[in-house]
Amino acid sequence: MSVTDSQKARARAWYFELQKKLFAAFEQLEEEADEKLYPGAPGKFEAKPWSRGDGSSDQGGGIGGFLRGRFFEKVGVHVSNVYGELSKDFAPNVAGAADDPRFWSAGLSLIAHLRNPHCPAAHMNTRHMITTKWWFGGGGDLNPTQDYQRSQDFIDAKEFHAAFKTACDKHGDNFQRYKEWCDEYFFAPHRNEPRGVGGIFYDHHNTGDWEKDFAFNQDVGLTFLDIYPKLLRTRMNTPWTEADRDEQLIRRGRYAEFNLLYDRGTMFGLKTAGNIETILSSLPPHARWP
Repeated sequence: MSVTDSQKARARAWYFELQKKLFAAFEQLEEEADEKLYPGAPGKFEAKPWSRGDGSSDQGGGIGGFLRGRFFEKVGVHVSNVYGELSKDFAPNVAGAADDPRFWSAGLSLIAHLRNPHCPAAHMNTRHMITTKWWFGGGGDLNPTQDYQRSQDFIDAKEFHAAFKTACDKHGDNFQRYKEWCDEYFFAPHRNEPRGVGGIFYDHHNTGDWEKDFAFNQDVGLTFLDIYPKLLRTRMNTPWTEADRDEQLIRRGRYAEFNLLYDRGTMFGLKTAGNIETILSSLPPHARWP
């Protein structure tokens, strides 16, 4: 089956709707943050529209959402809807584009870096890609910066995984497969270590039933919207030391290494003339290498 214009419009609208919900949830946490631990005014998102290409033709664009606050040190929640033709050198790397480089893509990507070292960083994205084939992809993963939290047996990791298992089970999808896929993908070979404690990751998700697959894609985003703020609220009032902060900055350096060396989303954005500010917003605001 082919994807209709109506279905494309629904997918596009959903990503913008999810972006607004994430803006509201994160701004609420900024409001709740203890002024003694987090002095200053609560942060608000700045929405920055952007367009793809040189302006000579409509190739889509998106809205970048940026927050630098007192609780969230740096957050990016970005939605894009881009289309056109993939470059000749990149098209063979995308399913269904080797012989026909035309594509359409919409999605949301999120990265959150917290001021408090005891509050885990996190990443989430959901997307819809259409070439001569169509599919959904995405997932969410948790990235603690403190060694005592960096185990899948730690309570935060267990609750994060359990939430996504519920979402997968609801749609009859294989949580264990997507969990293992996440562990394999978010692994830095040059460090011989995982980027974080995992979650789920999936790509080329196409059962042949667009409505079913879109519903699963939506629930991935809603699951993250529910579980991540809950986890942050359990840690946000924990005080930290300079040693905790130093450990956080070193771990952030490892995060940056992964995103620049291995992340396919970063590469896709660069190869499709995406917005540089949103593509590289996943990089932490401060990091350190020992």
